[in-house]
Amino acid sequence: MTAPTGHGAETEWNYCAVFQAAVELVGRRWTGAIVRLLLGGPMRFSELLAKVPGLSDRLLSERLRELEHEGVVVRTVHPEVPIRVEYALTEKGRELESIVRALDDWAGRWSG
Repeated sequence: MTAPTGHGAETEWNYCAVFQAAVELVGRRWTGAIVRLLLGGPMRFSELLAKVPGLSDRLLSERLRELEHEGVVVRTVHPEVPIRVEYALTEKGRELESIVRALDDWAGRWSG
């Protein structure tokens, strides 16, 4: 992260494209809720869908694909009958825990 530069009351943050990309990934609608749920362990698609009110099948599928593409989530297919598919956080995804917890705490203090 780039440190602030400037004098006195005028502080300027240098733009960081990597930081902005990370904020946009995690800040997409429903992504935070999905990551927060997966911090508790692997879940099936239907479980995630049931635990996030207002989240559609299409958007959940899209977000999971994005998170998988970014290496935050891994999709595991269990060869059973019927086939069972689970989603879990990767090491990269689990590193978001402190950020999610901090945001959760902040939201709890300032909501309402």
